[in-house]
Formats: sequence, C-alpha cells, structure tokens
Amino acid sequence: MADRRSFLSEGMVTYAYILLYIALSSGQIFFNKWVLSSKEMNFPYPLGLTLLHMVFSSVLCFLLTKVFKIMKVDEGMTLEIYSTSVIPIGAMFAMTLWLGNTAYLYISVAFAQMLKAIMPVAVFVLGVAAGLEVMSCRMLLIMSVISFGVLVASYGEMNISWIGVVYQMGGVVGEALRLIFMEILVKRKGLKLNPVSLMYYVSPCSAICLFIPWIFLEKPKMDARGTLDFHPLILTLNSLCTFALNLSVFLVITHTSALTIRVAGVVKDWVVVLVSALLFADTKLTLINLFGYGIAIAGVAAYNNHKLKKEASRGSSGDEQHAESMQLTSSSTLASEK
Repeated sequence: MADRRSFLSEGMVTYAYILLYIALSSGQIFFNKWVLSSKEMNFPYPLGLTLLHMVFSSVLCFLLTKVFKIMKVDEGMTLEIYSTSVIPIGAMFAMTLWLGNTAYLYISVAFAQMLKAIMPVAVFVLGVAAGLEVMSCRMLLIMSVISFGVLVASYGEMNISWIGVVYQMGGVVGEALRLIFMEILVKRKGLKLNPVSLMYYVSPCSAICLFIPWIFLEKPKMDARGTLDFHPLILTLNSLCTFALNLSVFLVITHTSALTIRVAGVVKDWVVVLVSALLFADTKLTLINLFGYGIAIAGVAAYNNHKLKKEASRGSSGDEQHAESMQLTSSSTLASEK
C-alpha cells in the first residue's frame, strides 16, 4: 500500500511538472506577443527584449552557480570547445530568438506556431549536409508530409505577411543550426552539459551577439522615444518567466525523458494555436489553417517516432538521449519562443 501511494505521488509530481512546462511555455509565447504588440504594451523592440532575456539569464545563472552555489556547473569546458562550439551555439540562439520575436510584429502567434512545424525538415536537411543524418525514402516522405502541411496552413492564412514569414523562417533556420551545433558538441567532442550549465555558458555569448546589432538598429529608436513607458517591472517579470521556463524543461527531463517533453511540446503547440485565437484580435483561424497544421503535426509525430525507433535500435540511451535533452533547452522558446 505504501509503495502504491509512493508511485501515485511520484506520478502526480511528474504530471505537475509537465503541466507546469506547458503552462510556462505557452504563457511565455503569449507574454512576448503582448509585450511586443503595438495594440497591447507597445514595446516594439524584439532585439532589446531578447537582449534583456539573455542578460537576465546570464546574471541569474552566475548568482545561482558561483555566488549562492545552489546549482553546479558541469566541468570539461575548454577554450577550444568554447570558441568552436559554444560561440556558434550562442550566435545561432541569438539569431533564433531575435528573428522569432520580430516575426510577432507582423504575424499572429497561431500562424507563427504553424510555421515552426517545419523545424524537423530544417534540422534533417542540415543534419544530412553535416553528415549527422542519412537520407532515406521514409524520412523523405515524412519531410514531404510536414512541408505539405505547413504549405496548406500558410495557404489558409487570411492576413499573411511575407515579411513576418521571412523572419519566422530565418528563426527556424537559426534554431536548426543551433541544434546541429549542439549535436556536434556532444557526439564529436563528448561534452555533456545539463540545461543550467548550458545557459551559464551560452547566455553571455548570446547577449554579446545581440548587443552589437541592438546598438545600431534599436538603441537610436529607444533613445528617441525615451524610457518612461517601458515598464521595467513587467520586462523583469517577462525575463524571469523565461528563466523559469528553462528550469521547467530541466525538471521534466530529469523526472521523465526528452521524449516526454517532445510529446508535451506537441500538446503545447495546439494549446498556443487555439488559445491565441481567443486572446489576440489578429488571430483568425480557418479550417484550411487547422487542416494543414494537423497534417504537419502528424508528420512531426511520425518524425519523433522514427527518431525513437532509431535510437532504440542503436541502444543509445546515453549520449544521444542527453543530446536530445540539450536540444530541447531554449530560452524564450522559447520561446520565444521557442
């Protein structure tokens, strides 16, 4: 009886972590859209917002690991690994968040989420180019299904903005390159980092990569407008939610697996698409939208299932599982979200 109660209690805790991740991930996307929207908070500076996230994450990681020592940073980092792997990861992470957040200025949250479904295609194509994936008829079919679904969803978009589409696709390419660099970091260089350690190393690098374009592109606009309407308390809360999202990813992976958070991510995507139609006036879903997105998600599910069988056949529950866990760590997933 005691064992059964312990099992039920552990299961409830696991589901609580999963629900926390879905809530934080979905909420962060809506929060970012609300902050950036000209009809809501009106902070139309995606570079500045993303830079704030990275600076906040860098400072908080330093305090947690070096000052208060609540968490531990994994060892093994060298100057050669940092310069050849961490810096490219940080640069691509900065590119992903910057372009992804900028897309919210032009397209709806729901449509942006639909376009993100093309991510496995970008990752697979770049993986083949880098020698990490092998082209096969099965994978080609799965990639075709996902691409077709995204095209149908795009065709059904009533108020399409091609500028927003370009920004979103740029963010997808940046994210795909980030995942490829992470896989190279783990598979070829053998360095294993938990999500907290990854944030500790990557966040400062991303902040530097964002600071340079921010100086030239957004700082003059922000100086001209002034800072009285920027609501520092809300922006700080937004950054804190981003950091909490990363920690929730860590909790879910620790208590379950990377596959679980993949499935939770699919649920989160549908929640974002449907709820955004209720929250934002610029979101108008059509049957073609939903039909195309459903096809794309079916392709994503087939892709995840194929990857799971591939990993099981190799018997690789160690390095590849950890690499997958690392790939799922994002900031605004976020943010911004991814």
